[in-house]
Amino acid sequence: MSLSQLDWAVIGSYFLISLTIGIIGAKKAGKDARSFFLASGNMPWWLLGISMVATTFSTDTPNLVTDLVRQKGVSGNWVWWSFLLTGMLTVFIYAKLWHRSGVLTDVEFYEIRYGGKPAAFLRGFRALYLGLIFNVLVMGSVSLAAIKFGEIILGWPGWVTLSIACSITLLYSTLGGLRAIIITDFFQFVLAMIGSVWACFYILNLDQIGGISSLIEHPIVQKKIALMPDFSDPDIWVPILFVPLAVQWWASYYPGSEPGGGGYIAQRMLSAKDEVNAIGASFLFNIAHYAIRPWPWILIALSSLIIFPELSDIKNEFPDISESKIGHDIAYPAMLTLLPSGLLGLVAASLIAAFMSTMSTQVNLGASYLVNDFYHRFIQPNASEKKLVLVGRVFTIISILLGAATGLTLTNAEQAFSLLLLLGSGTGLIYILRWFWWRISAYTEIIAMFSSLIIASYLNFFNHSLLSWEKIVIGAFVTTIVWVSATFFTPPETEETLRSFIKKVKPGGPGWGVYSGSENDDGWSLPKSILLMTLGSILVYSFLLGLGNLIYAKFTIGTILIAISLFSGWGIYKLWK
Repeated sequence: MSLSQLDWAVIGSYFLISLTIGIIGAKKAGKDARSFFLASGNMPWWLLGISMVATTFSTDTPNLVTDLVRQKGVSGNWVWWSFLLTGMLTVFIYAKLWHRSGVLTDVEFYEIRYGGKPAAFLRGFRALYLGLIFNVLVMGSVSLAAIKFGEIILGWPGWVTLSIACSITLLYSTLGGLRAIIITDFFQFVLAMIGSVWACFYILNLDQIGGISSLIEHPIVQKKIALMPDFSDPDIWVPILFVPLAVQWWASYYPGSEPGGGGYIAQRMLSAKDEVNAIGASFLFNIAHYAIRPWPWILIALSSLIIFPELSDIKNEFPDISESKIGHDIAYPAMLTLLPSGLLGLVAASLIAAFMSTMSTQVNLGASYLVNDFYHRFIQPNASEKKLVLVGRVFTIISILLGAATGLTLTNAEQAFSLLLLLGSGTGLIYILRWFWWRISAYTEIIAMFSSLIIASYLNFFNHSLLSWEKIVIGAFVTTIVWVSATFFTPPETEETLRSFIKKVKPGGPGWGVYSGSENDDGWSLPKSILLMTLGSILVYSFLLGLGNLIYAKFTIGTILIAISLFSGWGIYKLWK
């Protein structure tokens, strides 16, 4: 297929607006490292919340959801819906703590929580690991989706799509820094949601689909619409529901859902005006990310089962796509080819926007690690602010090139998703406990980090007899046993380091033992925070499932669930007051 002149005009207009935002933001971004990487720390909650949502909405996101729906049904999405638990931990417990820390990056946190050479090593190593290896793998996954999108929708080879989209992303990211990225994210998210919702309505009304009622009643679709997995078959519900809810949320380090709210989530909270704006931003993110945004993608994915029931149908329709890129995830861009001129251009622009919003955040975040926590900390401690901004821009260019190159080597979205889960398996609990238990030390994190890498490497590359969820469970528990044991056999942090941390952050609670007192005068707010976290989870899950039941025309249960969601919101409001 080919795009019309109207489609290209819409796409071109989007590129122009994105560049304009970057140019406008260039002056403020170039003042110092804090303005480039944290937008001077004065951003409002609503803009930051939308930016978080936009960052997690990349070109690969609807592809991943489509892959899950086509293979495992709608309930397959519990592999990521479960991360809401860590999200609510961030909202009601960690948002204020991160803001109090006053660090430039979450990696800088290591040298306010821990001390000495182990803390310095941890900071430097994590800066390189997260800034290069981990970050590049994330961008590779995002780039893969852009490649498939370009081949199907634009008719371009993968390298052409990446060259154009990455060039535009680089321009506004390097010029305007995080401020330009956040503002562009807002525009990109609005465009992306308009595109996905409009595309969903159009596809549902195609003659082949016949509306939402006909879709839900279709024999092929009927097998895939369940919101909860089949509890009669442990081979289905254990990996889809039990493992994510019981293990993954606390055990895994995954971008955007890190226990303790690290990565770009922490970056956004650190750029907020104050604690209240940091909390509001993360709360808005979790509501929009989990409860609202997925449904247009899910409905399009279900529709694809009628239009392209088998992978061979996609291959026959798009014979020019390379064999290595054929997978269930490309059913989403394949469905978009059914859109009319104009709408196709809007949706194409929205998916390009989704790609660029994620890539821009990742390159800025990765550069912040490499500049603040490696270059400035270990290479050039006396570097000027202008020099740091310049180096940040250089690292931005290097990161995006490596990410794009990685995308050319991957084959499907779930491949990268599973690998990222496995790499961080077993370390998540540390990111929760280190704020509230004095005994966690730099040695704990170092041992956990290396044991996770070793165990994940063995399970992924040398053991092919285990299923993906079995690898995650085994990796999580073995790694956890290793680092918990190591905690008691390695020396604790010095009293001076611990007292300095608690004076600055005021985490409170019995986990600090003798360190509680005047230095920790914020009190023990964790029980109330856990109650708020529980109500927040009920609010989002009830709304998510309630909306799903309303879409399925199950109005009674849908209305009850929505009512539960609203009641939970009222409870949060009363407790918050």
